[in-house]
Amino acid sequence: MSSLLFRRIRSLVLLVAVIAMVCGSVRLIWWAAAADPDASSRQASMAAQSPPTSESARAALTQVVAARSQGIDGRAAVAILDLDTGVTASYGADRTFATASIVKVDILVALLLQSEGRLTEGQRALTKRMIQNSDNGAATSLWKQIGGAKGLAEANRQLGLTSTTPGTRTRWGLSTTTAADQLRLLRVVFTDDSPLDARSRSYVRTLMGNIATDQEWGISAADDPGGAKYLVKNGWLPRSSGWIVNSIGEAEHAGHPVLIVALSDGRPTKSVGIGVLEGIAADAAKVTVGS
Repeated sequence: MSSLLFRRIRSLVLLVAVIAMVCGSVRLIWWAAAADPDASSRQASMAAQSPPTSESARAALTQVVAARSQGIDGRAAVAILDLDTGVTASYGADRTFATASIVKVDILVALLLQSEGRLTEGQRALTKRMIQNSDNGAATSLWKQIGGAKGLAEANRQLGLTSTTPGTRTRWGLSTTTAADQLRLLRVVFTDDSPLDARSRSYVRTLMGNIATDQEWGISAADDPGGAKYLVKNGWLPRSSGWIVNSIGEAEHAGHPVLIVALSDGRPTKSVGIGVLEGIAADAAKVTVGS
């Protein structure tokens, strides 16, 4: 046999072997997929994973609220900001809700603005009761000290809260606001983008970080497992149309500090409202941080 013919036969044999190996690999992949029908979807999901953007977080947040609210009466709105990445997302951010007791943070900020951060001992005692224990009597006293609705409205103009309307007379809990405005208020407290000085911001955060045990719910559900780094102010109020359940503050999720606003009304009970709100807050942090 000539050397040329031998080389041709050897090349043909090698080609057939390669084809056989490729076909065998394809069959193995097909068999694996048949044995685990979810494998391809998981691979596609892993391939598609990427750091969240404000646009992707916003789209995911819409699904989160729909899933958590399914079959439950009432409305919800949420706004969230990852302070590390700047990713922000919201759902229903411009819808108006009654504040209930979350307005107490706004009252405190107004007081600090008016006094330039110099509070009396009596005012400090009242602010502690108002934020840490959600004491209504303390809130009413401080509401009067800031000038009631007129004083709060003037402070909110300085803060850039354009969609918050103070309640009339001493009905501060019936002030109305939006998730967008409350996120702006949190930026005033938790970032340098604020008319408050650093000492005043630290004072508000300290109070929100040392709330009474019966206040430990709401956006705290977004905090890292086992963590206690959340700073929160909650509000709840029964109405003829259902319960108002609100929560604002900062949590640490997957090591990221996140500002979260969760507002709701029309809930059948307070406990149902808290459950829905906590689920929304926890899932909102996941889709915004990417964990």
